[in-house]
Amino acid sequence: MKISSQELTNFLNEANKATYANQDAPKSQSLRPSSQDYHFERGNLTYHDTYFGARDFLGEEIVYKAGEPVWGMNYYGYVLKSDVSTKDAYAILRPALMQEYDDILPVRGPREFVLGESKYTNQVEGTLERFSGEEQIYLNGELIYRCWYHGGSIE
Repeated sequence: MKISSQELTNFLNEANKATYANQDAPKSQSLRPSSQDYHFERGNLTYHDTYFGARDFLGEEIVYKAGEPVWGMNYYGYVLKSDVSTKDAYAILRPALMQEYDDILPVRGPREFVLGESKYTNQVEGTLERFSGEEQIYLNGELIYRCWYHGGSIE
């Protein structure tokens, strides 16, 4: 991998909290028609997150080192129940993604996070070089959201 696991972990932790997970983070200029984009830079590292949709969504995160792509992740998710609003479904998502944790890869959120009647779970297999996972959100004990993701190093 063209970036060390520790350097990537530190950068992802910082970038994730400075972009989508942070409800006050500004969006960057859209790079594709109808996309929502976030951008973060520190030193010679750049993070870019592009996604489409809200209730059903698809996106990708890319990390560049000195302008060269070195790591990426794709994700797809949706709200399962038509009677659940995106506001209710996502009320826990951003707070979960803002959590500090070190017991799981720094992609998406912690293994588990509870906020009121909502519960967020995240399961991931692999290493930062090659991984896949799934996050779920439960409201009052009922599964209402799923997101699958996968990614790894780019060489």
